[in-house]
Amino acid sequence: MSLLAPFDKICNETPEQIALIQEDRQLSYSQLQQKVRKLSTLLKTRNEDYQRIAIALDRGIDSVIAILSVLDAGMCYVPLDIKNPDIRLRYIVKDADVQCVLGTNKRPYWVDEKISWLDINNTYENNSSTLNTSTPPLGPTLAAILYTSGSTGNPKGVAISHMAIENFTRWCRTVFNINSEDNVASLSPFHFDLSTFDIFCSLNNGATIHFIPDSLTMAPSRLTSWLQQHDITIWYTVPSILRFITLKGSLKDRKLPYLKTILFAGEVFPTTELIKLCKLLPSIDFFNLFGPTETNVCCYWHVERDRLEVNTPIPIGLPTSNSTLKINPENSELLVKSKNNLSGYWQQGKLTHLLSDTDYFHTGDKVSLNKYGEYCFHGRIDRMLKCSGYRIEPAEIEQLILQYSEVVNCAVIGITDSANTQRPAAILVLKPSANLKSIISLLKTHLPVYMHPYKFMIVESLPYLTNGKTDYQSLQQTFK
Repeated sequence: MSLLAPFDKICNETPEQIALIQEDRQLSYSQLQQKVRKLSTLLKTRNEDYQRIAIALDRGIDSVIAILSVLDAGMCYVPLDIKNPDIRLRYIVKDADVQCVLGTNKRPYWVDEKISWLDINNTYENNSSTLNTSTPPLGPTLAAILYTSGSTGNPKGVAISHMAIENFTRWCRTVFNINSEDNVASLSPFHFDLSTFDIFCSLNNGATIHFIPDSLTMAPSRLTSWLQQHDITIWYTVPSILRFITLKGSLKDRKLPYLKTILFAGEVFPTTELIKLCKLLPSIDFFNLFGPTETNVCCYWHVERDRLEVNTPIPIGLPTSNSTLKINPENSELLVKSKNNLSGYWQQGKLTHLLSDTDYFHTGDKVSLNKYGEYCFHGRIDRMLKCSGYRIEPAEIEQLILQYSEVVNCAVIGITDSANTQRPAAILVLKPSANLKSIISLLKTHLPVYMHPYKFMIVESLPYLTNGKTDYQSLQQTFK
């Protein structure tokens, strides 16, 4: 059975059902299927032996067509954040060893001439190939490579199989009862693992995906109005967005009668803020989903309102998708064995396998069990940060800063900004001639916006532990 088999079945049974809506554009399931098969056939019939294809498109209808086409052709998709600096995009395309990039208009200069560039608009207009009727196999074959911040100083690709996505999709269908009556709001970028829910859980169950306009992310009242106007029933997003609409989304005047389920993940949701949101939306089911990109979602908690206490963090809950969880007794680290788990890391043009079927993935998350048998999160064992759902490795920022010749030493830590969101901050030891503005400019040309340090501090020297390592805990206190 193919990962896309449920989607094809729905296309054949209810072809006129609306699949995708993006502002004034929409596609039915049959129209979407035709575009997918047309592009899929083109990809398979080109001379090049394509295996991995990068998607250089904004979140929306065209990017869904591209992703489904790549999978239908039996290839692996590599979604790019086209808002990233060109240097970072060039690195990812080279590291993933993609044979083709799907985008719009002319080839950008960060795409090497040796790599094919396909304008997706031209493929719609000029391709007259017959429909592709092959069925890609479901199993350990790679479906996607999602690039995240890497502790080695460069982004690293998390390789995800067809089987992992299908396993997660099947679990979601059962737990959240997703069906053709649902209107799913999509806000997550497609290089973000939350997007696998938006795309596959929706389309494989006959739901309609509505793409939230980017302009609404900074306009909470307009965003909640949009949710109401489009009869949204399910929404999967990050706590920072939910906290924003709690504060300024006019929810007292806008009850969102069709919205039945809100899922959130990617960062800690402060209990005080969740209590406020639950009171504003008393009839909605809230779910806390938890897991690194490497496991997608490994545990979840169906929010119980009567258990919410102001000074008590909410649980991350119980295992998902037939996952097996255990706690390392030596350091309280959460270990996960699941079909959801990554196939390995993709770096320097090849896949490094990490796990066998009997291996557990070491998440780096410190957890415990409460009296209900639920897992509770207590932070990271390592230095990794979470910012609005994005993973940030401080070491990647540090290594970039240290490339600047006027920097003697540096350390990057996580601090909480005015909106109670974790952000990176940089502490620098500089030569007398150093120019901080030049360093900041360097970072902006290499790092995506969410990785830019929120604050900078210049010190004469960094504190060290007795073993000679940087005392990050001491540095943390300097920002309190």
